[in-house]
Amino acid sequence: MTAFALGPQEQKWCAELRALTAERLRPLADRGEPGRVNRPLVAALGELGLLRRLFPAEGPVRALDLCLLRESLAQESTEAETALALQGLGTYPVVQSGTEQQRARWLPEVVAGRAVSAFALSEPDAGSDAGALALAAEPDGPPDAGRWRLTGEKCWISNAPEADFATVFARTGGGAGSRGITAFLVPADRPGLSGAPLDMLSPHPIGTLVFDGVPVTRDDMVGEPDRGFGVAMRTLNLFRPSVGAFAVGMAQAALDAALAHAADRTAFGGPLKDLQAVSHQLAETATRIEAARLLVYAAATAYDNGAPDIAKRSAMAKLLATETAQQAVDTAVQIHGARALHRGHLLEHLYREVRAPRIYEGATEVQRSIIARELYRGR
Repeated sequence: MTAFALGPQEQKWCAELRALTAERLRPLADRGEPGRVNRPLVAALGELGLLRRLFPAEGPVRALDLCLLRESLAQESTEAETALALQGLGTYPVVQSGTEQQRARWLPEVVAGRAVSAFALSEPDAGSDAGALALAAEPDGPPDAGRWRLTGEKCWISNAPEADFATVFARTGGGAGSRGITAFLVPADRPGLSGAPLDMLSPHPIGTLVFDGVPVTRDDMVGEPDRGFGVAMRTLNLFRPSVGAFAVGMAQAALDAALAHAADRTAFGGPLKDLQAVSHQLAETATRIEAARLLVYAAATAYDNGAPDIAKRSAMAKLLATETAQQAVDTAVQIHGARALHRGHLLEHLYREVRAPRIYEGATEVQRSIIARELYRGR
């Protein structure tokens, strides 16, 4: 297989994933409460072995496999895709940088679908600018005691406040900006930790976490002190191409719906697909989706091969895929007309879901800045 074509085994695996999602996961997703963690769905991801795919025993998941997982699930159920992706995002800091004790305690629970994780980076005044974090880790006792108290707030955290543990990024005072940030694994039952759900446009669970002197120790530290920004970036570098894959999956679902509707719907004496205004939109959308898909696969393969320009490739993949998905869903809604805006329609759901990926894990504008910076690197 190359970066630009899936082999027969990969194609078969993706088809099986889509069928499994439609048959086993979508019904559980449909029964879930919007804005809340769907624990039966997470448990099914474990029982069906999909979380084991995300956390293979031999080491971190291949970026390309992660992309194929996310794209395939997203075509059939965005809720199932998001539940799986959030388990990865919250847990991979521990996989990549945690201690043996941390991995032994939490990985089996996550893989089995019994524990839900969160990635607690964003704050009310620190979104795309992660270096602006203000959550304070204040020493609790002598400087060498290895104890801190976390004070502050995290906001727009997926799975908060219902997650069983969170990877939390706090400022330990070792420097300004991205320096001086340390990552901690914080179980949900720590005293002083609270939070609240946020009522957001997208249906997956998002909330706040409030830290009122939450105690943490050296044993809770993920990675080295004052190097938590690197812990966060290693996880985001792995997951950024797969955000594009999620977007491609949604875009393909929207295109499939538009193709079916344009073939069946009669207007002006014939099917919609015979109108050039419609058929050209479908052709343009299909071309953009395929271009985005190939760029996502290429970026993931570059990550797996250790390419030096992965920052640029990942930014390009996320940028093109998320913007393409927005266009694809909007086009499909336009072709369907008012029926697509009915609550519960697939496209109404996708219209709400597709907006957020253009913001999280680096907004579109941030991706453009990364690409521009990388273009001039070394010149």
